[in-house]
Amino acid sequence: QNGRPLRSMTLWLRKLARMRSQVVSLGGVGIKRPSRSASSKRSAVDAHSTGESGPPSTSSSGDKPAGGAHAPGRGKKKAKRKPRAAVPVQVEAPSEWRTVLSKIAEFRENGPLAPVDTMGCERLADVDADPKTYRFQTLVSLMLSSQTKDQVTAAAVKRLQESKGGLTVDNVANHMSVEEIDELICKVGFHNTKAKRLKEAAKICAEEYGGDIPPTAELLMKLPGVGPKMAFITMNVAFGEPSGIGVDVHVHRITNRLGWNKTKQPEDTRKALESWLPREEWIPINPLLVGFGQLHCLPRNPKCKGCPVESLCGKVIL
Repeated sequence: QNGRPLRSMTLWLRKLARMRSQVVSLGGVGIKRPSRSASSKRSAVDAHSTGESGPPSTSSSGDKPAGGAHAPGRGKKKAKRKPRAAVPVQVEAPSEWRTVLSKIAEFRENGPLAPVDTMGCERLADVDADPKTYRFQTLVSLMLSSQTKDQVTAAAVKRLQESKGGLTVDNVANHMSVEEIDELICKVGFHNTKAKRLKEAAKICAEEYGGDIPPTAELLMKLPGVGPKMAFITMNVAFGEPSGIGVDVHVHRITNRLGWNKTKQPEDTRKALESWLPREEWIPINPLLVGFGQLHCLPRNPKCKGCPVESLCGKVIL
């Protein structure tokens, strides 16, 4: 009698070992299950080896297939999306566009200051710094500004400028860690990603451009995290060269509302505007319309009553 429990335990352990050895591979995932019969094991192995998409066969008792089996249709390649068709640019200047810009400029001059007027990316770099540092700080300001309010961007740039070593290419590239950068810019949108990109961009500027930023919009756009709007505004401000119009959400929204273009993306708006707007207007149009959009021509509930260009507006609400 004393030997029966020991014998039963031995038999149970042997049975458990056999159960563990029965592994049916389903879709590359090992799922342990007890063997029901030699025929069911063979059918499962055969189904897997032939690459059938269905689950291995089960016993006649109607058991459901084990979890992890491929569902019908899974694994099929998704059809590639067709590239977005190019938007034709408008080549004829809208009538009275000069009057519209003039009225908005007069309205802005006589009205309150907008955030862009005091805290816009164009005003955050240290004007007393050397030219290379001034250009780098302008670029950094724009890289931080994405998905971030001007007030938050301005505060983050100031913290970087006042940090040990300051906001220079050499300091960011060689002396500041990503964690230190992230701590200083932690209130801007997507700060984790931006901290990494700032570090990478600074290294490229240090190693490939002698501590300066790339001298063209095309080269600027090769830096991590720099898109067309950032590149063109950097060129406009840091180098004083109207290489392209900086189109953000405000410029995109307002020009569509005015009926100047019918575009879905800011980059399409830029191309449309550049097709007819004189080059000398490329730099001032961004802060002019951004401030107008921040205070008056709002994304929701624009203040059409009292608008200086209400009679000239297409009133296409975006």
